[in-house]
Amino acid sequence: MTTVSMSIKINTSAEKLWALVSDFNGLSKFVAAVTKSTIEGSGVGALRTLTLPDGAQVVEKLESLDKQTRSLSYSIVSGPMPVENYVSFMKVLEISENQSELECSSNFGPKGIPEA
Repeated sequence: MTTVSMSIKINTSAEKLWALVSDFNGLSKFVAAVTKSTIEGSGVGALRTLTLPDGAQVVEKLESLDKQTRSLSYSIVSGPMPVENYVSFMKVLEISENQSELECSSNFGPKGIPEA
């Protein structure tokens, strides 16, 4: 199993950042690699289909959404990447009134390729 983690400090309130991050159909607003996003359902269990610049599509499922801890997780249901059992976690932390931190991590296994 491979784990990738990152965090970034952002000059906005945790409330505003959480509003953006928790919009499960809003990834195209802040990820340039997503040209279109559509959603089926709402809340935990919703499926979003992300269209990439080359037309490839990734289907992701919202696994958890916790407003209290400002955290969510989602899995990849299908897509062109050579991964399996992919789960990603995102959490918004308040640093100050006008600064927050976004923590992201993903766990997955390589599919058909070496882990390196």
